[in-house]
Amino acid sequence: MSMVSLLPILLLYLIYTTGEVVSDHRKIRIDDDVYCESWRFSVETNDAGYWSTIPARCVQFVQDYMTGDGYRYDSEIVAENSVRFAKTVEISDSGSDGWVFDIDETLLSNLPYYQLYGFGFLCRSEPFDEESFDSWVDLAEAPALPASLSLYKELKQLGFKIFLLTGRSEYQRNVTEKNLLYAGFTNWERLILRGPSDQGKPAIIYKSEKRSDLQHEGYRIHGSSGDQWSDLLGFAVAGRSFKLPNPMYYIS
Repeated sequence: MSMVSLLPILLLYLIYTTGEVVSDHRKIRIDDDVYCESWRFSVETNDAGYWSTIPARCVQFVQDYMTGDGYRYDSEIVAENSVRFAKTVEISDSGSDGWVFDIDETLLSNLPYYQLYGFGFLCRSEPFDEESFDSWVDLAEAPALPASLSLYKELKQLGFKIFLLTGRSEYQRNVTEKNLLYAGFTNWERLILRGPSDQGKPAIIYKSEKRSDLQHEGYRIHGSSGDQWSDLLGFAVAGRSFKLPNPMYYIS
């Protein structure tokens, strides 16, 4: 194979590995929006696996996405797909048909907080400031994600029992309930938070164990909604899981 015929392959390799191509001895960076959209795709599909921070070149992209139409439209599509599935479930009279929701970036939006921290970039490029986030939680002012609030209400009307399974700790129960009510969420079946024995467990283990507990109580978990794959995967998984977008941070 001649060097000329290898050039297209080498060009693609350079783009894939560095985001740059070399032309006339000058580096030309591929369009950030194109690169960052591909990065976000790999994150949302979990192809990226564990990741710790937004690429520096994608901070503006993530800000524009989270505050623009893209995030809202994507969230609405997830909600529409969830409702479509929920309407196929035959709800029994036993009261055992359940749906599990995560809270942060699933029902409640912490965007007002993350706007102060580079939309996740500063939180992950530096040690996570748990104290400042807890202070934000204590305000109980996180707004609802509109699409998720509509989904929540429709599931209630269809007859599902709603379980809220969050990585927040038990000492945050009162402010979490206050915030949920403030945002328009009412009449959930149970709010499950991390107790003393749950501290330090990976989210995927903790949430799997709590879903398993519900199943052992006789509940059928038809659907599960979360912004992290650790909200949805593991064991005792729902009949259908619905992943909401979140390119700001990753929790395993």
